[in-house]
Amino acid sequence: MAPRRTPIASGAGRQFAAMARDYWNSERRWLVRGAVLLLILLTLAQVALAIWVSYWHRDLFDALEARETGELLQLTLVFVLIFVLTMAVTALHLHVKRWVQLDWRQWMTALLLDQWMTGAHHYRLQFTPGEHDNPDGRIAEDIRIATEAAVGLAHSLLYSVLILGSFVDILLSVSGSATLPGTGLVVPGYMVVMAFLYAGAGTALGLLLGRPLIRSTNWLQTVEANLRFGLARARSHSEAIALMHGEGFERRSAARLFADVGRGWNRQTVAYLGIVSFSTGYGTLLPVFPILIAAPQYMAGAMSLGLLMQAAQAFQRLTSALSWPVDNLGELARCRASIDRIVSLYQDMLQLERGDHTPDQADGRIRVSHSRHPDLEIRGLRLSTPTGQLLLDDFDLHVRHGERILITGDPAVTVALFKAVAGLWPWGRGEIALPEGRELMFLPQHPFMPEGPLRAALCYPYEPARYDDAALHRALECAGIAWLARRLDDSDDWGRVLPLRAQQRLGMARLFLQQPGWVFIDQATDAFDAKDEICTMEMLHHELPSTTLLNISLHNGLSHFYDHKLVLKRQRPARIQSYRPVRDPLPEA
Repeated sequence: MAPRRTPIASGAGRQFAAMARDYWNSERRWLVRGAVLLLILLTLAQVALAIWVSYWHRDLFDALEARETGELLQLTLVFVLIFVLTMAVTALHLHVKRWVQLDWRQWMTALLLDQWMTGAHHYRLQFTPGEHDNPDGRIAEDIRIATEAAVGLAHSLLYSVLILGSFVDILLSVSGSATLPGTGLVVPGYMVVMAFLYAGAGTALGLLLGRPLIRSTNWLQTVEANLRFGLARARSHSEAIALMHGEGFERRSAARLFADVGRGWNRQTVAYLGIVSFSTGYGTLLPVFPILIAAPQYMAGAMSLGLLMQAAQAFQRLTSALSWPVDNLGELARCRASIDRIVSLYQDMLQLERGDHTPDQADGRIRVSHSRHPDLEIRGLRLSTPTGQLLLDDFDLHVRHGERILITGDPAVTVALFKAVAGLWPWGRGEIALPEGRELMFLPQHPFMPEGPLRAALCYPYEPARYDDAALHRALECAGIAWLARRLDDSDDWGRVLPLRAQQRLGMARLFLQQPGWVFIDQATDAFDAKDEICTMEMLHHELPSTTLLNISLHNGLSHFYDHKLVLKRQRPARIQSYRPVRDPLPEA
């Protein structure tokens, strides 16, 4: 079951919270809620152990001050119990927290993958405006950062709030009152007041110094993703780069990308200097400051050594809880940057699905649907480029089941028509009604070759278990690549090791294997010589006699295989030529 889709929210934080709410209410909600409840209970246990340790420290220092050996031995045994419980609670808490982080990441990855791999969004995003660069990196890396950081920050915030409530009471009970010098004014619980002033001043200065860190972290994550994408792109096109001797260009391109990383790194370093320097001084003073302000009471005999140490520890716990924003500023910046990247990608995909980025919005968009009619209907089709340049206007076409049409003409128009029927070309308007219940297969010029066993590449996009070996061998034989049958179980990068002609033959083998009712081919045999192309067409007629075929080809000499020839010219009416008499000729476009 796919995750429920969330309406677009006005802000990134609100949108991410809505996505988190959907996870909370997903079909696994009871398991998720149980894990979160267990996480909260374990956090309460951590706080309880911290309180216990505070009182244990007081008793320890009182026993040391009184030199009571028996009490010291008893406290040692108590500490062993505290030690064992702390390790057990911490280990269980870590396990549950990491389970929630992974489960949430898995759910959110499925949510964005569902959108990315729906309606050819992964393809159409390349041509739409918006902040959605490197969507693969956002799905793989930013979701990981956001979910891990969000759970970690939520836990630390809850822990800090609970510590705050617990140790305020402890500090109030042990610190007593103090008289302001020269005024005679008595301040009850003065150490609590000092803790709030100390943490408040530290938080205000830390947030002020850390504001540039959020912007620099966002920028650094963006340029890091650009570098990863550039290197991955060079790897995937390594053969073409080698043939063109483009290594120098690629090195310069990678150097420019890394220069951006260097600038982003330096910007983040400068942003870190202020916050790290301040945090270091703030943390160095923290253990000493409470002892100094409580020392007069100890010297006056108003508190024991144990109370002094408990007050100092409670002060540190309290200020640490109040300093949560400063202590987690870097993680907050990293989480916020990843949330922004996730939400912008998700929103752009939702808008793409609704057609918000489609040109000619006043006229609607190209609507591709399935009808109960057995024929293909194209009505009032207008095709434009992504920049709005008109390619074809007011185009109508009716293709009956079993007919075979050769499509030629302007390559820009023919390719746009091919992609429009496939649902990949939203730029324009009109209606395309595909026959329902009849499998429609598209063969592009460069067929996709997944890595792995050859049988998986041949059966793509279906699982290999769907076909037996006899069917696979027959398909390879019909496509003229029977020599590949012995390599069905070999794994390799077939898009790299096979030449284009063999890849196109493998694409034709998929056609013979899957036996679709409708086939739309886009120059999928242009690497063949004339004899091989004729043999392939003869084999198509023999093996798929009732399949409807629409073939975009710029080669001559194939017209006798088709009922009609459709000539497409840019911004001109299409011209249809018939080669064999049919019962109902195609109407003029």
